[in-house]
Amino acid sequence: MYGTLDDRAMIYLQIAQMLEDDILRGVYQEGEQVPSTNELARGYNINPATAAKGINLLVSEEILYKKRGIGMFVAPGAGEKVKQKRKAAFYDGFVRPLVKEGASLGLTGEELAAMIEQAVREENET
Repeated sequence: MYGTLDDRAMIYLQIAQMLEDDILRGVYQEGEQVPSTNELARGYNINPATAAKGINLLVSEEILYKKRGIGMFVAPGAGEKVKQKRKAAFYDGFVRPLVKEGASLGLTGEELAAMIEQAVREENET
């Protein structure tokens, strides 16, 4: 488990995001146990109820599942679910506002696509 907590978002959301990050990076594989509520609470010096709220969020999204009396585990297909969730958030948080701003500047779809392609080329050169 990696990462530090900050004031940008609610702590339970940060806990959920850090677990998602670890799933995407392969730190936790499908079927593997993730840290317990108490381990998270001790590791980040937070209330166990806050840690549980972050874990329960991932359970409700079927990214984690509970084995009663044992702990929480990474669900089958969790990595793909996290990717799809984040792609949707990227679309809503970045692509739609980009298109809206482009329209306000009078950019055509082709001009906007060309700008994106240029940015991708520049990113790949670094």
